[in-house]
Amino acid sequence: MGKSPFFYKEPLNLETGEGVWLYDKAGKKYLDAYNNVPVVGHCHPKIVSSLKEQASKLNTHSRYLSEVVIDYSQKLTSLHPKELSTLQMACSGTEAVEIAITMARIYTGGVGIICSNATYHGNSHEISRMSVGPFEPEFRRVPYPQYFRPIQKNLTEEELCNLYLDKVRQEIKGFKEDGIKFAGLIFCSIFANEGLPDIPKKYFGGVSKIVREAGGVMIFDEVQAGFGRTGRWWGYQMTDTTPDIAVMGKPMGAGLPVSGVVARKEIAEEFHEKSHYFNTTAGTPLQAAVGTTVIEIIEEEGLIENANETGGYMKKEFLNLKDYYPSMGDVRGHGLFLGVDMIKNLDDLEPDKEGAVAVVEKMKEKGFLISYDGQFENVLKIRPPLVFKTSHAELFLTGLEETLKEVS
Repeated sequence: MGKSPFFYKEPLNLETGEGVWLYDKAGKKYLDAYNNVPVVGHCHPKIVSSLKEQASKLNTHSRYLSEVVIDYSQKLTSLHPKELSTLQMACSGTEAVEIAITMARIYTGGVGIICSNATYHGNSHEISRMSVGPFEPEFRRVPYPQYFRPIQKNLTEEELCNLYLDKVRQEIKGFKEDGIKFAGLIFCSIFANEGLPDIPKKYFGGVSKIVREAGGVMIFDEVQAGFGRTGRWWGYQMTDTTPDIAVMGKPMGAGLPVSGVVARKEIAEEFHEKSHYFNTTAGTPLQAAVGTTVIEIIEEEGLIENANETGGYMKKEFLNLKDYYPSMGDVRGHGLFLGVDMIKNLDDLEPDKEGAVAVVEKMKEKGFLISYDGQFENVLKIRPPLVFKTSHAELFLTGLEETLKEVS
């Protein structure tokens, strides 16, 4: 039997779920403040019904016409700016990033890709190179922008922004010097795996200008940021930049394997003309039916508004807790995606991975599920289903404060 990575020192043996609650084999219940895949809540009855109804009618590969798929494509692209008019469906975030990178390379004729130095975009051989290498010669990494641990201290916002932008310019220049044609840049629009850093406001606008002037395309990874997570449909809507290509995944099918790429028409057309892309289980009626239902639930139940309301309440309360617990070095995030940067001391802001792990484990014992992430794996990762209400947040905050007292 193969070995899979599990959360927690003693892995949970879960049996059922409903809304924001999960139940183990012994009947103990856990408040889920981590899982973004069941974006509209665990086992939502409309999702279950949609799965059953479409599966009882038709499900086949994507080489037949399906009005279900066409309608879904139109519905999903309508949620993006009109420039991103073409959808290519896939089954996983990794596959979708592969498609996006291939699109950029075919459209530009280049191969060089810039990414962040603490990113994760997937686990295929090519995509994992951005996080574990080998990076050279096609991939180059730049420091992700941030205020909390900046690459140089005591700078104005404009100076810090320009310093980070210079790092991008340097790597584009490096490609040119090495005779490697530049294809584009890929960032998570909220730098989720980097730890949700607060960044200079003009950074993304500056990056997109630099990339496009160099002949590259801008790719935003919306796998974690998308579908209302940030209090907007897409994380990039918090920036002043519309990407040329956007990648979607995880919550897209509420647990059914679905992902997708939206791109400018000319980029997508050249991709299909030259790549002959086909995926047996992507673009199926079942995926489209469930994907449509996900969008409908988000709209009908006001889950984007809820992400703003509940997330805003939680962030405010986290900041209040921070005044009493110095180990909470920084509180960051948007909507219902929040991070707490755990530190060992205030003098040098040394990351405290052990402290973050201790909090996660203790919270699990108390019946609250979270995880940790970030460049130093010290950032508490709070990312519940979007049906997480203020009443659930109050329970969570009580558990977190008790935990912080116990592990301090």
